[in-house]
Amino acid sequence: MIRSLYYKPGHPVRTDIPPLEFPRLIRDRKGMLWVDFIGEPEESAGPILRNFNFHPLAIDDALRETHTPKVDDWGDYLYIVLSIMNYRQEDGRFDAEIDELDVFLGQNYVITFHDQLLTAVEDTWVACQRDIRHVQDGADHLLYRIVDSLVMSYMPLIEDIDAQVDQIEDRVFDKPHPEILEQIFALKRILLTMRRILLPQREVLNKLARDDYRVIDPRDRVFFRDIYDHLVRLHDLNESLRDLVSGALDTYLSATNNRMNEIMKVLTIITTFFMPITFITGFFGMNFFEPVAHLVGWTSRQVFIATLAVMVGLPFFMYLWMRGRTWI
Repeated sequence: MIRSLYYKPGHPVRTDIPPLEFPRLIRDRKGMLWVDFIGEPEESAGPILRNFNFHPLAIDDALRETHTPKVDDWGDYLYIVLSIMNYRQEDGRFDAEIDELDVFLGQNYVITFHDQLLTAVEDTWVACQRDIRHVQDGADHLLYRIVDSLVMSYMPLIEDIDAQVDQIEDRVFDKPHPEILEQIFALKRILLTMRRILLPQREVLNKLARDDYRVIDPRDRVFFRDIYDHLVRLHDLNESLRDLVSGALDTYLSATNNRMNEIMKVLTIITTFFMPITFITGFFGMNFFEPVAHLVGWTSRQVFIATLAVMVGLPFFMYLWMRGRTWI
């Protein structure tokens, strides 16, 4: 799908512009054109991009290859690659996938290319149609709004992860369960994925905020610097959450080991209680006594009662003895 939006001071905002008009519109320096490609195949998107006189390598990067976040300066325009992490939460577990947003930024146009619908782009698109103030400050300011919406979309994820870490810590102390371990590793994976995005993306925004690019007004660099500050804060939050998750994992392993030690302790005590009884029953269960040994008294009623009393009373006295030594 190809959708377009064109704004010129003193005129209403135009949408769904035929691609044949794009070269004429970008020659008008007073207007601002935004063309958004959503999952458009190379056969149809390629000729349109070539009409903007983009370098073939930049077009090939946008249509075919997947890159880490970067910015390439081609003089009259910038080619920018941004990564977006789409996530969903099912049964308390996070699942994430990384999408790519390719941007061509010129003096009076913004070209965005992505394979799927992106919330950040959709929000900015709706805002531009609702209020012309979002498009009347130029193409570089429109790019700022797109990237700012993209970066701010990570905050709900950070809050959800923080809340889930708190729940996991409570459950670890209550009753460790293998399901908790699965959730911990799922959180570690999504935080690691976010970190892989934030680090290179932070460098892209640092370049946009500090380097001298022809298509970015020096007065608008402060807006990209603001996004850079947000990314730095997100990276710090990511590191803090990774430490919390690692701490929760250590706590889970420690609680599991303590629980295992308690179980082994109880089993050992039970075994110790019955060990003398086992010895007594084993001794009297041996069959090497013969009637000629004149040991018939061992099978009398009195001996049976005394043996039974020892078997019943010995675990009780052993329990009192272990309790007195604070072993249990």
